[in-house]
Amino acid sequence: MIRLELTEHQKAILVDAIESYLSDLRMEISDTDSMDYREMLKNRKEVLGQILENLGAKEEMPLSGHR
Repeated sequence: MIRLELTEHQKAILVDAIESYLSDLRMEISDTDSMDYREMLKNRKEVLGQILENLGAKEEMPLSGHR
């Protein structure tokens, strides 16, 4: 486990950056034809969602249909 200390301002910027990337990632997942690449992107989306949860952030859209 890695510990990371952030100011509230840094945390807000990190959360915003992750949420922005997740939005783009959702579109990329839906546009890709490669199953292997799609699975890698879905895994990345899930891990980033977990990071947001650890940061105490709430997403506007669910990460997956099975939550």
